[in-house]
Amino acid sequence: MNADSNAPSPTDATLTASRALLGIVARSVASALEVVTLPQFRVLVLLSNDGPTRLGSLAERIGALPSTFSRSVDRMVAGGWVERSLREDNRREILLDLTEDGRRLVDSVTERRRREIRTVLDALPADDQALVARAFDAFNRAAGEPTVDDLLTLGL
Repeated sequence: MNADSNAPSPTDATLTASRALLGIVARSVASALEVVTLPQFRVLVLLSNDGPTRLGSLAERIGALPSTFSRSVDRMVAGGWVERSLREDNRREILLDLTEDGRRLVDSVTERRRREIRTVLDALPADDQALVARAFDAFNRAAGEPTVDDLLTLGL
């Protein structure tokens, strides 16, 4: 706390907000974890963001050995979340992409997260909502994008 007020310090306020956001993230992904593992969900998110990706590139990006990663991909293919195809210009390269079910899973988690954040923001007056948006925008610019390793820890 600041000595001259009862307001928490910026660090303490941000730490508390990060716990609230982590709770939202955990609740939003919980139902997905009934059908895929956290690392598998992260692969689905990467494919959702990047589109079709070479198996080897994706394995490298998440820090997995291609042979180990290939077994995980086998399970995602069998589960109907991911599909494999051969690159037309290089038939030795395997591309991975989301199936419709995989896309729906990622989209449902994102929408659940969006609804819960909206509920929290709706509890605030409009001026505070604008203040939160500006503060998060400034925080995001200062923090930069998290690394893949950072996000893989939580499967995000």
